Amino acid sequence: LSPTGDLLAVSITNGEERTLLIRESKEGGKVVRALKLGTTKFADMQWAGDNHLIVTLATTAGVIGLKGGKREWWQAFDIDIATGKQKQVFKGDTSSPNAESMNVILDRPMIRIIEGEPTVFVEGLRFDPDGVGSDTLYKINLKSGFSRAQDFGGDSLADEWLVNAKGEPMAQSVYDQKTGLWRLKLRRDRGWVTVEQETLPMGSRGLAGIGRDGVSTLIATDSEDPKEDRLILREYAPDGTKTDVPGSADFNSPIFAPDTHALIGGVTLVGDETRYTFFDAKLQASWKSVLKAFPGSHVYLESWSDDRRKFVVMLDSPTTGMSYVFVDLDAKAARWLTDSYRDLPESGLSEVKSITYKAADGLDIPAYLTLPYGKDPKNLPLVVLPHGGPAVRDTPGFDWWAQAIASRGYAVLQPQYRGSAGYGWDFKAKGFGQWGKAMQTDLSDGVRFLAKQGAIDPKRVCIVGGSYGGYAALAGAAIDKGVYRCAVSVAGVSDLKAMLQSEADSLNGSRNAPTRYWLRFMGADGVKDPDLTAISPAKLADRIEIPVMLIHGKDDTIVPFKQSTLMADAMKKAGKPYELIALEGEDHNLARGATRLQMLTATIGFLEKNNPPN
Repeated sequence: LSPTGDLLAVSITNGEERTLLIRESKEGGKVVRALKLGTTKFADMQWAGDNHLIVTLATTAGVIGLKGGKREWWQAFDIDIATGKQKQVFKGDTSSPNAESMNVILDRPMIRIIEGEPTVFVEGLRFDPDGVGSDTLYKINLKSGFSRAQDFGGDSLADEWLVNAKGEPMAQSVYDQKTGLWRLKLRRDRGWVTVEQETLPMGSRGLAGIGRDGVSTLIATDSEDPKEDRLILREYAPDGTKTDVPGSADFNSPIFAPDTHALIGGVTLVGDETRYTFFDAKLQASWKSVLKAFPGSHVYLESWSDDRRKFVVMLDSPTTGMSYVFVDLDAKAARWLTDSYRDLPESGLSEVKSITYKAADGLDIPAYLTLPYGKDPKNLPLVVLPHGGPAVRDTPGFDWWAQAIASRGYAVLQPQYRGSAGYGWDFKAKGFGQWGKAMQTDLSDGVRFLAKQGAIDPKRVCIVGGSYGGYAALAGAAIDKGVYRCAVSVAGVSDLKAMLQSEADSLNGSRNAPTRYWLRFMGADGVKDPDLTAISPAKLADRIEIPVMLIHGKDDTIVPFKQSTLMADAMKKAGKPYELIALEGEDHNLARGATRLQMLTATIGFLEKNNPPN
């Protein structure tokens, strides 16, 4: 929704093709622009005033001269609404004839309106005469296209900047991958001053945004209680004085004003309910009036006008699926815009239940159970669908993957196994060192629970998952044997040592935050720890007795495609049944509709062959 609320920018996909529509928001409003984006991966879009739309597109490629393998690179484009012309926002450093830089951006563009003119700030990659690259903050004038380096930070370890509403750099995050030392720097009259630092082995804190007063810097930091798995929002005034934002320990994510970019509230997930808290009482009352219009649905704020009187909300309904609605508070009216998934039949929406069961050691495991539409919930075939991460969680509402599987007659279990986020620090910490161990048996304990309830047939169970869930699918075949009839791994890890080594290679050595994160969950002392072999499915292929399907995007920069080819080679050598499906031009997140469809079609065909639902 544009700043005035008069225009809507809508991204639409049809198979591989993506179209960007810019239309009037009023009822019956005309289409102002229709732009074909083709098959390019879409990352983000933001309004820069009502006359410019900044679109960020992604490309996966290797670059000659840079260490590491393929990476996902972002480029930003400015669409002039009046003329329809498109131009690249950042073409590289134009401020100096001797500057060496790439024409890519490293983070989401920051949009600021300065003296009435929209200005874009991006982080680019600039090289010194020795070829060493560092993040650099650039300011871009949309009219002229001229880009000027605003700040080098004087430190090649800088990983993020924050720009205030006036367009002035106000804060900088600095992180040393080798030592894990993170520093917060604030801009003073005489330059940058470090006001906070701490050792964070698992990664940089970064910058959360602008504080409530519009001039302080917001940081998401750990709660004072080390046993709590939650962050609090802390504001740092320009003089370094710090203040914790009241109630922010309950926030899952902050809410910022669309015009000033200052913190005005937060989003909290309480059980299965998403709650929005606004500091301003009138704004809170306005949001409550929006909620009253949609009883029984999960309501999410998608976009809003600068005056916060016009909203686009996404509704997640148990009976109609996901859709977008335009809300005008002044007119006291709401208008349906579009479904997220077109032509979704009633039978494509299956009931989702929240359940809890006990693991073998007595730990309570939360889970979501999707029951196939129109089926008696007794003696059903089951698909276990563990989430990726592992330190994330599933949420209630429409899950396209679970619903697709359930639409074919399967019950779908999504366990929030130990190590998942959102259930407290102790619950997450119980997952450390438990790859292939208790994190794995938490899944099969759910199968046994449902079998005891009579809901599923324990002889008709398969496991499907992506990323870490893909690893869990392979581990279900190789380690936790006798539970599943088949397994499907989508972009899953199969050889832990090789995975860690590729991470080290891409980041110039094993002393980096991502490697430390993986080692903590895998329970290994280092990349060469021999214990990794015992929990690597590719090293245990001779133990597998069920059919395995491997699906992987060839442009995956998170879990390399090689992880699936290593597993395929091991299965072939062991004489075990497997199928390998390569998704051309696809990344880790299955960003394209056509390849999602390809993945689902292959997965369900494999399930129906090896575990018929009827």
